[in-house]
Amino acid sequence: MNVSVKEAAKLLSVSEKTVYRWIKQDIVPAYKVHESYRFNRAELIEWATSRRMGVSQEAFAEPETDALPLPDLSEALEAGGIFYRIEGQARNEVLANVVAHLRLPDEIDPDYLRQVLIAREKLASTGIGDGIALPHPYNPVLLHISRPTITICFLENPVDFSTLDDSPVRILVTVLAPSLRAHLHLLSLLGFLLKDKDVRRALDEQEGREAIFSVLRRAEERLRP
Repeated sequence: MNVSVKEAAKLLSVSEKTVYRWIKQDIVPAYKVHESYRFNRAELIEWATSRRMGVSQEAFAEPETDALPLPDLSEALEAGGIFYRIEGQARNEVLANVVAHLRLPDEIDPDYLRQVLIAREKLASTGIGDGIALPHPYNPVLLHISRPTITICFLENPVDFSTLDDSPVRILVTVLAPSLRAHLHLLSLLGFLLKDKDVRRALDEQEGREAIFSVLRRAEERLRP
C-alpha cells in the first residue's frame, strides 16, 4: 500500500477531507495499515478513471514507459476487433466466451486470462452502467503483452454484472495494455468516449464494424487538443 491520504488527494485533485469522507462511506478502495489509511496506486487510479473523475497528470507517470507514445484508442480497437452475439447466461460464462474471441499472442494462456478477469470482477464490478462493462486485468503488466487492444463484444443475452445502476450488461469492452500508463490512458479515453451520443447510438444499435470504427475515430479526434 504505497499511497497516503495526502498523496491520494493530490492524485485525484480533491481535498483530504473528501478522501476521508469516501473512506467513511466505503466507496474508495482503502486499507488500514498501523492506524493509517493507505492506497494501492494502480487500484486507486483505476477506481477514479472508471468513475470518469478528474485525475492529475502525475498519476499517469511511469518512468520506464514515459518515453513511449500513448496508444490511440482507434488503433487499439482495430487490433482487438468487434464481435457480435457472444453467448452466455452468467458473468463468468460470458467472460470465458469473450476470452475465446480475443486476439491473444501465443504466449498468453487464455485460461489464465479468464481467471484474471473473473478475479477482477470479484474485487469490484467493471460495469459502468447503461448496459456496459469494461473487463480488464487488475494489473496489466502481469500479462506481458506487447501491444494494446480494445475488444468490443455484443452479448446475445443481457447479463448481471452487479453494476452500480443495477442495469444488466449488454456490451463488454475489454481492455488489454502492455503498461499501467497505457492501460489507464485507454480507460480514461473510454470514460469520455462512451458518453459521446454518437458513439452510444452506434453501440446501442449494434451497428456494423466499419460504422463503429468510424464514429469512434471521429469522437477521438474531437478529444485531441
